[in-house]
Amino acid sequence: MKKQLPKLTTDQEAEDFVAEADLTEYDLSAMKPVHFEFQPKGKRITMRLSEPLFEAIRDEAARSGVPYQRFIRQALEAAVHARKG
Repeated sequence: MKKQLPKLTTDQEAEDFVAEADLTEYDLSAMKPVHFEFQPKGKRITMRLSEPLFEAIRDEAARSGVPYQRFIRQALEAAVHARKG
């Protein structure tokens, strides 16, 4: 059985762990890809949402660990990329 990843609370702890650990000993199946946002965001939009939809978006964003505006942006990007693919 593979080891569980430790909870790392600082960047330094993470760097030290990766430098010293044999990652093949750990269960990495729950890992998710992370997308860093480097492009400037020069356009602003306004949209109206129903309260239940907005609350659902905020809740899902919180579960994902991202701010709700980034969550919406990621959902829009995924929808656009799915159509192109």
